[in-house]
Amino acid sequence: MGIPFLAAADLGLFYGINQTESLAPDVLLSLDVSVPEDWSEQRKRSYFVWEFGKPPDAIIEIVSNKKGGELSDKWQKYARIGVAYYVVFDPLEQLSSEILQVYVLHGGCYQRLQDAWLESVGLGLTVWAGEFEGKYYHRWLRWCNREGNLLLTGDEQAEQERQQTEQERQRADRAEQQLEQERQRAERLAELLRRHGLSAGESHNINPEE
Repeated sequence: MGIPFLAAADLGLFYGINQTESLAPDVLLSLDVSVPEDWSEQRKRSYFVWEFGKPPDAIIEIVSNKKGGELSDKWQKYARIGVAYYVVFDPLEQLSSEILQVYVLHGGCYQRLQDAWLESVGLGLTVWAGEFEGKYYHRWLRWCNREGNLLLTGDEQAEQERQQTEQERQRADRAEQQLEQERQRAERLAELLRRHGLSAGESHNINPEE
């Protein structure tokens, strides 16, 4: 059985009880937490560190311009909170030519990872180009496993299962057609035997395709 988790986008992150202004990460992932049943309420759409009992495990910031402070102000605040992984996704290359940068918290500071594998989370990230959920063709940031295989969305998994079902149906149809061909061949052979006054148990050389 998997552990409970919260994955959310565009919500307020509060790390101090007297904090008046929240952080607003683009994507937040927190493992082994209980999500309130009334999460749909506006107030519960915020992540209060003292209520969840821990800071998020990973924060993803998506760069849209050069003024967001993704590699300055923001990551200093997330490091101070204790967020284990900090990810900067820059699909438009606003900050640099590096589309994806992943950092891990070590000694209170973020250190750059050589790959995009989040060890303690058990997930990786990869940049995938294509059409996603009916959207236009673009570069997307996707979760993946250790081997780099994408974690499928519900729609993608349903489509994969539909294709597998269709392939199985086609295999069954081919097997049925083959059986039907064998049956017809046997009927032709029996008819030829009758024409030559032979029985099925006798030795003979007759082409059933005649």
